[in-house]
Amino acid sequence: MVRPGEKIPTDGEIIEGESSIDESMATGESMPVRKKKGDEAIGATVNQQGLLKVKATKVGKDTFLSQVIKMVEECQGSKVPIQEFADRVTSYFVPTILIVAALTFVFWFIFPGALKVVGVWAGSFLPWVNPTLGIFTLAIFATVAVLVIACPCALGLATPTALMVGSGMGAENGILIREGAAIQTLKNVHTVVFDKTGTITKGKPGVTDIIPADGFKAEEVLRLAASVEIGSEHPLGQAIVKEAEEKRISLVEPKGFEAVAGKGVKAKIDG
Repeated sequence: MVRPGEKIPTDGEIIEGESSIDESMATGESMPVRKKKGDEAIGATVNQQGLLKVKATKVGKDTFLSQVIKMVEECQGSKVPIQEFADRVTSYFVPTILIVAALTFVFWFIFPGALKVVGVWAGSFLPWVNPTLGIFTLAIFATVAVLVIACPCALGLATPTALMVGSGMGAENGILIREGAAIQTLKNVHTVVFDKTGTITKGKPGVTDIIPADGFKAEEVLRLAASVEIGSEHPLGQAIVKEAEEKRISLVEPKGFEAVAGKGVKAKIDG
């Protein structure tokens, strides 16, 4: 049983009732979709008007929302071309740094005098260098310094971190990125073309124009329409009422209000 204003708990089939359902979370369409007996309902969408009885057909990992989450996780775990390049560089770079660090340690024992002079010179302007320490200690410090400075941590971590953050922020803003490579490709995009209407909107309908018939004024048409729509729960009706309220138009209580499913509303205004 799903009451008006409640979320549909899981994917299912409507077995009783008729209502408008807000599916913007799943489809991006701002306008509610009219649903009746026999239609499919998506989990986590919002029932807006009528009382519905929904039979669950998918639960857990099989639901639409779970599939979306799975796609985001797969995107975050995928490798983009630049990351594969970084991994190849790292595969050569890390062994090279380990060899250089090992040679640094060995050179401190082979050429202690020459490197000690370097330590004294560096200690004259680097306060953390203490040339009075033993050769073994200085060799350890030098080796660790090479590893810390040359370790390509940023090279290996920056790309997957950026990919995870980018896909996560996209999901939070309603943008589903299916492949990590798409994020890298975006740097070359200069034009975005959308193939469906109602995607780039504020998410709520609003009145843009009022075109009255001959003999009527736009303000009067809005007053009559908004007065009738006071009793309506439909988003279009609420948008008309909101427009009238913003223009400070006085509305009257409708009489004989009736909502005709799938067609609109009717009522008497001013007799």
